[in-house]
Amino acid sequence: MRADESRHPLQKLTAILSGAGVAGITAAQVLSNQSIHDFIIVEYNSEIGGRMKHTSFGKDANGHPFTVELGANWIQGLGTPGGPQNPIWTLAQKYHVKNTYSNYSSIATFDETGAHDYTDLIDEFENAYTTLEQDAGTILLENLQDRSVRAGLSLSGWKPKKNMRKQAVEWWEWDWEYAWEPELSSQVFGIVNYNTTFYQWSDENNFVIDQRGFSTWLEGEVSTFLAKNDSRLRLNTIITNVTYDDKGVTVYDKNGGCIRADYAICTFSLGVLQQDAVDFQPPFPDWKQQGIETFAMGTYTKIFLQFPPDKVFWDKSTQYFLYADPDTRGYYPVWQSLDTPGFLEGSGIIFVTVVHDESYRVEQQSDDVTKQEVLAVLRDMFGADNVPDPIAFMYPRWSLEPWAYGSYSNWPQDVTLEMHQNLRANVGRLYFAGEATSAEYFGFLQGAWYEGQLVGTEIASCIKGRCSGETHYEDLHGTTPLKDYSLRNGWMVSSFQTDGLSCSRI
Repeated sequence: MRADESRHPLQKLTAILSGAGVAGITAAQVLSNQSIHDFIIVEYNSEIGGRMKHTSFGKDANGHPFTVELGANWIQGLGTPGGPQNPIWTLAQKYHVKNTYSNYSSIATFDETGAHDYTDLIDEFENAYTTLEQDAGTILLENLQDRSVRAGLSLSGWKPKKNMRKQAVEWWEWDWEYAWEPELSSQVFGIVNYNTTFYQWSDENNFVIDQRGFSTWLEGEVSTFLAKNDSRLRLNTIITNVTYDDKGVTVYDKNGGCIRADYAICTFSLGVLQQDAVDFQPPFPDWKQQGIETFAMGTYTKIFLQFPPDKVFWDKSTQYFLYADPDTRGYYPVWQSLDTPGFLEGSGIIFVTVVHDESYRVEQQSDDVTKQEVLAVLRDMFGADNVPDPIAFMYPRWSLEPWAYGSYSNWPQDVTLEMHQNLRANVGRLYFAGEATSAEYFGFLQGAWYEGQLVGTEIASCIKGRCSGETHYEDLHGTTPLKDYSLRNGWMVSSFQTDGLSCSRI
């Protein structure tokens, strides 16, 4: 017992789930479906959803605010008619979550002097990408040493260093998806991550515009096993300490609460684990801490502006606008119109995305400084006289959120399957789940959903006396032969098509 445990009102349960995001809620649903109801979900925020988070922004003509998504915004892969579907797509349809097709061919390109068509460079990049993914398949299947996406692209003939337009195109094709640069991303697992979604289901992406919020489907699922105001869901509860051993787990919160359970599922983001935001006792063994520290947490920052609807200065028929800054790669590069047919028509809303180092920079500075920077870019793109001041401006600061410390994970170069398995493996009766623990779908909502399902099933088996635990590796090797490695969901090399290893990109 901890020295201060006697000062806390101790509650004893079968399971604790830390976090009410997709993984936590999905794991709890699995337990409930297995007739295990003696659990508590502890959540930092005042609502469920985690990084699937929305907020009010701007106003319509009647003074009513719009709803925009700060975090997860797309449903990726969808499904094939009569074939398999992304589970997020299935659930979005179940709860009638409004979404619309993202047409990545609807794009106009710009630099600091205004509109210039360099979309031919997109085709050039995609030709190199085809070689990159074929090469990744060879590396994976023959158990060769992984390399960075930068090295793979260079070997494929794509060398953008001296061309800022090429760098903008590369950002559009890579950084915008992974929130990290090609230099810092694994060629093999970046390709696997793309292919397991878009080859398995379809190549479509749909953008969620539901004014109830993207998390509507998760709220619907919660209602199937938790009653309204159910005491098993504890919102606004900040976990400060977790102790664990081979007999159980104890969770302490900032309000003085103390819960002891036979098992616990930790769904904290990778960022929270890396920032030591919660004290774990005993400290994680070296193999576990190394697994946490070797993976990467990315930040993806959407910066929203609303302009008077009668003064919209961009082409409303175009969904995307790509900007190539003359000096800085990734400087306010991808703009997306929401005042476009099928989206939030008449809203006057446009937003720009930055990632990684630029996210850290803008999230550290004031709204006013960022507003002036983005307006300067818009005025270079569309003409100084055409761009008025916005009537609303807002952006999240994901890298500073103490319950997130980032947006989603990315697989760095040289991280092996063994290293990643150490990130996802349990320590004692403390288990882990989330998008980062998914080898196939890291960074995607479906990754969190599958991992929640799998860990919930594992805990249910443990409770019923059939506990196997998860493999971890005390000693790491340079590469991991797939024939010697088994993920808990039976992942195979099926993400690569065997006919010439042609692959394409949660």
